Amino acid sequence: MSAVPSRWSELSPSGRRVALEVLVHGPLARTELAQRLDLSTPSLTRLTRPLIDLGVLHEVDDPGDQAVRPGGRPPQPLDVDPGLEHFIGVKLTGSHAYAVLTDLRAQIVRTAQSQVDDHRPEAVVALLARLVDEVRGERPALVSAVGIGLGGIVNDGLRVGRAPFLGWRDVPLGDLLRTATGLPVVLANDLDALMEAEHWFGAGRDVSDFVALTIGAAVGCGLVVHDRLVHSVDSGLGLLGHFPLDPLGPACPDGHRGCANALLSMDSIQAQASLAVGRALSYDEVLDLALAADPIADQVVGNAARAFGVLVADVVNIAQPQRVVLTGEGIRLAEVGWDRLVASIRAHRNPEAGEVDLHLVKDDPMLWARGAAAVAIQRTVLDTLP
Repeated sequence: MSAVPSRWSELSPSGRRVALEVLVHGPLARTELAQRLDLSTPSLTRLTRPLIDLGVLHEVDDPGDQAVRPGGRPPQPLDVDPGLEHFIGVKLTGSHAYAVLTDLRAQIVRTAQSQVDDHRPEAVVALLARLVDEVRGERPALVSAVGIGLGGIVNDGLRVGRAPFLGWRDVPLGDLLRTATGLPVVLANDLDALMEAEHWFGAGRDVSDFVALTIGAAVGCGLVVHDRLVHSVDSGLGLLGHFPLDPLGPACPDGHRGCANALLSMDSIQAQASLAVGRALSYDEVLDLALAADPIADQVVGNAARAFGVLVADVVNIAQPQRVVLTGEGIRLAEVGWDRLVASIRAHRNPEAGEVDLHLVKDDPMLWARGAAAVAIQRTVLDTLP
């Protein structure tokens, strides 16, 4: 199989800027597009004409706009054709690989998944190649690039620097998978990938600064400031998970007492409740018991929800984002403990501070796979694929 050359590769930097604005925020009327980019009408016309000729942009009807131009023709906003190109995203865990085929706006077209039984790099590459082929469908979709999201450290979009759940260090997964599939491949930390998807196509699309907090096997945090993802050499280490919340709380596996991971990870909440009731409980059983007003489970969940509120408040007090997105495999904690979470946030903020704009995004493995596809989309349209 081979990649489909992207039409975006033919764009000038100025044309790419125009097309990108429409991709993320469109459809847009020409007047609004010109205002967003601080361009004159003649300049915008000069830049959009070749984009329309290439098929990157096209005019769409706007049934809500009945205004008519002097020539008698209603104005027609510009938009991209989401089906112009397709991308594959894969969320890779220690036990499963989840794949999606998406359009240019990261809307999921098709899904597939597979169990991961063998962690050897060559075995994982073979499995991913099969999954890529499967998600393309019986009538294979034309694919421009593949994105892989995984927990850990990724270097240069090509190498897995560290992936504890696979037991990997310094594995050239991008090059290996590109050889196996014939498609451009880009790797990303899974939380970074989720952030990019929410930034361009999701809950952060209409703001320039937002933070995402995730609850799962550990506590994660991503931050976008001035429309750019904050990234460093330590991204992927899950540093916020060791943020201290309660000096008298339980210890995490690394020995940090009362840190976010010790109080909020799924395993920790499950262990606390199981110990308190005297029998083994699953994470969802703990939350179900809390909903049923079981006093012990309710206390455990309530304490965790309040601790989560402290963490949200501290992050907001420091980063001052416009929005907070809450998600992750264990985010049902926020749903069950919502009132106590919100009350805790307010209690740990200045009384004169504004309300925190909270967006709860229900977890789905395919949501994380979509994030990996979004990274492939970004790197393709920005012409920065490795």
